[in-house]
Amino acid sequence: MNHWLVKSEPSAYSWDDFVNEKRTFWNGVRNFQARNNLKAMKEGDLVFFYHSVNNPAVVGIAKVVREFYQDPTTDDANWVVVDLEPYQVLKHPVSLQKIKETPELQNIALIRQSRLSVMPLKKEEFDLILAMSE
Repeated sequence: MNHWLVKSEPSAYSWDDFVNEKRTFWNGVRNFQARNNLKAMKEGDLVFFYHSVNNPAVVGIAKVVREFYQDPTTDDANWVVVDLEPYQVLKHPVSLQKIKETPELQNIALIRQSRLSVMPLKKEEFDLILAMSE
């Protein structure tokens, strides 16, 4: 199993929106590195849901329930989506500030490539963020 983080501005699509819908396809990715990360996602992978911009924080966990396919919002074959379902709300959101203050997380893409919207995490990084939410 692989681990990931996806970012969304809560004013555009929040964790609450996601939970209410119960399932979504993760669309709007228009960066080739992020697209390649979507293509690498496998059914069953766990994905942190991160609210960006205002009060940036990891707020929940999603699960990949369908691997990549053509983004239905565009005819451009370069872009793909995956289907996600809510898996678990975090007990306490893990803020970007807390992540930045944690030495073991200094090399994650959230810090190094702050504009990347879909990124991989090592299992140890995922587990550490999850532990920080307790």
